[in-house]
Amino acid sequence: MWLFIKNLIFTVFVPGTVAVYIPYRIIEDRYDLFNIHWGILQILSAAFILCGAVIYFWCVWDFAVTGLGTPAPIDAPRRLVIKGLYRYVRNPMYIGVLMVILSWAGFYNSYAILRYAVLVWLIFQGVIMIIEEPILRSKFGESYKDYCKQVKRWIPTKGYREKT
Repeated sequence: MWLFIKNLIFTVFVPGTVAVYIPYRIIEDRYDLFNIHWGILQILSAAFILCGAVIYFWCVWDFAVTGLGTPAPIDAPRRLVIKGLYRYVRNPMYIGVLMVILSWAGFYNSYAILRYAVLVWLIFQGVIMIIEEPILRSKFGESYKDYCKQVKRWIPTKGYREKT
């Protein structure tokens, strides 16, 4: 139960801020947020917002159940998570968050949110390369190095196969 609460708190404050609150603040003065003209772009964007959220929560579930941790660096998974979406791409949680942000850009036809999404991706890329990957290499050693050889950072692959 405590792990669920920690994941919920992290989700509200970090991805919730990055993927919902900040995009809202970017557009709040320009749009009547609750009086939307629903066209095909808004319908597709809403579907992609839902997909991005599902991706994020699936990854949080795998972090909790398989990794016995949270996405928060201070309570990171204790085991290397290479199941679910992590079998195909190394950063599905970030992809889910970016999908939500990009979907808001489409939903509101907002270049400001699109620019924000690019900035967020650059920050994610920096954090991954400078902080996360070195920590994971030192923590999980050869198994992480093997995983990185088989699974790309952002582009889905055929899937991770353990050495036998």
